[in-house]
Amino acid sequence: MSLSEETTEPTPTMRQDAQSGFEDSEPASSMQEFYQLYKELLSITLVITGIIFVSVWIFYSLNIALNYLLGACTGLVYIRMLAKDVERLGTEKQRLSKTRFALLAIVILLASRWNELQVMPIFLGFLTYKATLILYVIRAAFDAD
Repeated sequence: MSLSEETTEPTPTMRQDAQSGFEDSEPASSMQEFYQLYKELLSITLVITGIIFVSVWIFYSLNIALNYLLGACTGLVYIRMLAKDVERLGTEKQRLSKTRFALLAIVILLASRWNELQVMPIFLGFLTYKATLILYVIRAAFDAD
């Protein structure tokens, strides 16, 4: 298996203008920025998830912490699906799909039917990616000043 087959992350390419022969680097650089932002948000979300998971485990119980972790993992899958949608937005699609919302609905329905799962920690875990976005926006606001 070659290295390109092992990587799951798409890589941006540069297009060559047919008339001038020059490469159009703006789409490639903006996609590169997108991938960098995606990786940064993903790593921040993982750090926040780890901190909150350990805190909930210490102050509440392992069961509630695992419920939170289930929600946070669902949030990470949601972010991944959103990133794939955004990546295809310019080339294949004209708008974002709404199927990723079904992911949260399925997990919440599962939690409401299964006695060992609790809806509130799962939902709050899912919202962890929102905390990441808030932290990123605050940091970006202070960096702009």
